[in-house]
Amino acid sequence: MRSPVRSLMNVIVMALVATLVIGGTAQAATWSSSDKWASWSNNGYTVRNNVWGGGAGPQSIWANSSGNFGVWANHPNTGGVKSYPHAAKNIGRQLSGLRSLSSSFNVSRPGSGAYATAYDIWANNNAYEIMLWMNKQGAVGAIGSKQTTVSVGGHTWDVYRGSNGANAVFSFLRTSNTNAGSVDVLAVMNWIKNRGWYGDVTVGEVQFGFEITSSSGGMNFTTNSYSVSSS
Repeated sequence: MRSPVRSLMNVIVMALVATLVIGGTAQAATWSSSDKWASWSNNGYTVRNNVWGGGAGPQSIWANSSGNFGVWANHPNTGGVKSYPHAAKNIGRQLSGLRSLSSSFNVSRPGSGAYATAYDIWANNNAYEIMLWMNKQGAVGAIGSKQTTVSVGGHTWDVYRGSNGANAVFSFLRTSNTNAGSVDVLAVMNWIKNRGWYGDVTVGEVQFGFEITSSSGGMNFTTNSYSVSSS
């Protein structure tokens, strides 16, 4: 039986999460939801709550646009990724047919918990997953083993290669944390191709958000801006 106290608390949390303070004036977000699979399309992007991991706690998402969104998440201090709230833009083009593919971002994030602020880029119908970790906090780590350290796409990364059992995973962990910047995604993807790790793949979604393992007590994760451009 559902607890009436817990139900009331969830309602209160949603009301708080869906209200942003802008210039000292409380304004409701354009869209919000506490459904773990909630999604919202805006300006050619899709924003998703994406609470997919086992043992997850409550998480509520809000968005004013595809580039300005965030979540309040209260995931227990246990191992394993609980969620990946993100915004995604589908590219749908072959690597060799792209002249440019880049992205910029700006986030506000908690100083505790365990998570990574990361791009998740998919290729060849999700056969390949390329993760670009822009920052990390707490006990989190990449899949596979470290291959090298490289400067490409405007950043210096520790590069890991492995598999999650369903697809190959290439993880680029920035050697120092940053909360804002831009990245040449095409340069990174071509670097992987030049290593012989995949061929002339078709680029699918470019996703950006927070891969959250724990946020006990409730924490706010905010994307202040995010955009993807390609030609």
